[in-house]
Amino acid sequence: MNMKIGGINVNYFLMGENAGDEAVVMLHGWGANIELFRNMAEPVSTKYPVIAPDMPGFGETAEPESVWTVDDYTDFIIEFIKNTGFKKVILLGHSFGGRVIIKLVNRKNLPFTVTKLILVDSAGIRPEKTAEQIKKEKIMKLGKKLLSGTPKLLEKMQSMVGSADYKAASAQMKKILINVVNEDLTHLLPEIKQETLLVWGTLDTATPIKDAEKMEELIPNAGLARIEGVGHYSFLENPIVFDAIMESYLEL
Repeated sequence: MNMKIGGINVNYFLMGENAGDEAVVMLHGWGANIELFRNMAEPVSTKYPVIAPDMPGFGETAEPESVWTVDDYTDFIIEFIKNTGFKKVILLGHSFGGRVIIKLVNRKNLPFTVTKLILVDSAGIRPEKTAEQIKKEKIMKLGKKLLSGTPKLLEKMQSMVGSADYKAASAQMKKILINVVNEDLTHLLPEIKQETLLVWGTLDTATPIKDAEKMEELIPNAGLARIEGVGHYSFLENPIVFDAIMESYLEL
């Protein structure tokens, strides 16, 4: 299905459209797309309509023409949900999708009500930098200084020392990635009013389990469900346990 938001043609799916008047909106992580959510969405759609958009720059939705921030993605998702017509939503976000949700629920005067949150291996807490990361940052800063007049060489250097997400991104999405990963949302967590379920793989290295524990501590009404022995894509690596958690929490 397609919907136009701010001049961008957005690809999304809708399952269980006749299931009720409160929808579950699923937001994917960086470098991913809505196809990862289809199996997860099927059991949920027996009780709730499930909507999942490819966010701009991912899947079948075009890249933003300007260099977006997390706030721009938040504005986009607010407008998207508004256009679906649902007045009550449960928000589920994986990784970067969780980062957008944390921003969204801290906005005032939303055109819909957010009743619950499900944050799955969510981003939002700036990780402590390792010695290797500090070294790479120094190389990047030096490279920018020395190679500012030779953009092709600068881009080559950045691709060599950048993360896997950075290396896989287009030139435009690289700029956006730099914007979004450097923003720490820890200060927004105590302001979250919604009941929040945190679902985490205990072996997650992208957003470590200690991030989940910190979120559980700072979000006033949060609970943490650990999935043992899996990493950042906990819902794909152990779908049986993940689906059981969702079934219990959403009373499917």
